[in-house]
Amino acid sequence: MKKVFLSILAVLSVLTFSSVKEVQSNGFQYYWMKVKAKDKFERSVIANTGAAIEIVKDDYVIAYGSDLELAAIKKLGWLVASSNLADEIKDFPTTDAPYHNYTEITNELKDLANKNPDLVQLSSFGKTNEGRDMWVVRIGTDLTKAESKPAVIYMGGHHAREHLSVELPLMWAQYLVNEYRSGNQKVIALVGSRDIHIIPTVNPDGMEYDIQDGQYKMWRKNRVRNSNGTYGVDLNRNYSYQWGTGGSSSDTNSEVYMGPAPFSEVETIAMKNYIESHTNITTLLSLHSFSKLILYPWGHKYDGIPTANDKAVHEKMALTMAQWNGYTPEQTSELYIASGDTTDWAYGAHKIISFTFELDPGNAGMGGGFYPGASVIQPVFQKNIEPFMYLLEYSDNPYRVLSPTMQTVNH
Repeated sequence: MKKVFLSILAVLSVLTFSSVKEVQSNGFQYYWMKVKAKDKFERSVIANTGAAIEIVKDDYVIAYGSDLELAAIKKLGWLVASSNLADEIKDFPTTDAPYHNYTEITNELKDLANKNPDLVQLSSFGKTNEGRDMWVVRIGTDLTKAESKPAVIYMGGHHAREHLSVELPLMWAQYLVNEYRSGNQKVIALVGSRDIHIIPTVNPDGMEYDIQDGQYKMWRKNRVRNSNGTYGVDLNRNYSYQWGTGGSSSDTNSEVYMGPAPFSEVETIAMKNYIESHTNITTLLSLHSFSKLILYPWGHKYDGIPTANDKAVHEKMALTMAQWNGYTPEQTSELYIASGDTTDWAYGAHKIISFTFELDPGNAGMGGGFYPGASVIQPVFQKNIEPFMYLLEYSDNPYRVLSPTMQTVNH
């Protein structure tokens, strides 16, 4: 039976990572692991080893991690099979040219702003470790009065290898402007009455590193040099709310290394400062890939949001959006405990109604995983237009989804 599982995982790994250049640092090897896990409690134990869980099934998970995490999972006695990424085939991803690198994103955003100065404002809200600008596009009809309007923020690219999560915010900015110009009355009304913030990538250094030399590296974290010479912090474990309380690691080699302190990273502190400087933000969407999920707080504990209306708003909006994109709506910790993430902080610290979309695909087989090919970009964007519009429409008062007369809770 073990040989069968190994064969299945080997095939899965080749299909998923035929164009992945594995990363070795300080002699560590990196693995895909199939691990037995029957519920969220066992999945949380696996997450606490420092491995990054990427696929959740009824009785197992697929996780990615170093030989240190592999050893810890072996000790648990739950390992079904593993595969060393160093053994996999490498290939140049020429067919993925439609994806945008950092320079191309910058040029697209500048072009959008230059051609539409009455609707679009482009600015840098921070610098990365390697000196790249962190771009935000602000869209509205009278940007001098934007702070008086309800705001929604869309962001992607916390994790370097999740390139599809970068494409969708870029396309969303272009879509809103193009539809406004073409006379789409719903878009015209919303652009005129909302303050829209779009950040294509929170982690441009990591994104660029992942595609360096024309070969994918399966890189997840940012590119800060840690005190012991290793690289990278998982930005989506570095936010301060309940930081370090589970599902993250203090090991710098871990895929889910949470950093030496909350908001230790220039990228996350820039996000913090930006969001806190715009107190009109009511709604937040953080895009990731993959698994086809709509997630909402809490991630750091199994208990749900204690405020009944707040919990109901998240549940209602997630269920509604799932009708359009076909994703599974659930509380983040139903998968496993993960602390220090964006949505827990945004809601926990500021009562912003917050969601994470784990985009397509739903698996790691052929045409799946982090590198599903360019053909998925347009279909995935199309299926998420209505959810994006829904968040925009109800950003004036998300509590309206419960009742037209429901009033928002003051932040």
